[in-house]
Amino acid sequence: MFNKIILIGRLVREPELRYTPSGTAVARFTLAVDRPFTNRQGEREADFIDIVVWQKQAEICSQYLGKGRLVAVEGRLQIRSYDDSQGVRRKTAEVVAEQVRFLDRPREAQSPSGSTGQGYDLDESGYSEVSFNEDDIPF
Repeated sequence: MFNKIILIGRLVREPELRYTPSGTAVARFTLAVDRPFTNRQGEREADFIDIVVWQKQAEICSQYLGKGRLVAVEGRLQIRSYDDSQGVRRKTAEVVAEQVRFLDRPREAQSPSGSTGQGYDLDESGYSEVSFNEDDIPF
């Protein structure tokens, strides 16, 4: 059996970082992914897909990603059930990320020293330490 998903899209909002009782980092964010066709009005629609990232990668995403950033997510689809606050059984679908690649630069203007003002430095290409290799892009 095979369960593999690759998505490229933009973050809808800042990632939410939390820690499990055992201290494991988990970040959640929503990715807007354009559909490959337009609707009857000629507009492109998007799907909003929930992403879950674990451990060190969750902390890195929380630190470096923000609303509007372009990322590639590789992972697996997970369907789970839970009881809501009224006791109604609900189902949700989310992608559990195995790898998150940053595909663009932060939107903040770069200062002459090369720093974005957010506490991390960029190299000459403008990418942070978690940059991507062009050979890894799946298109």
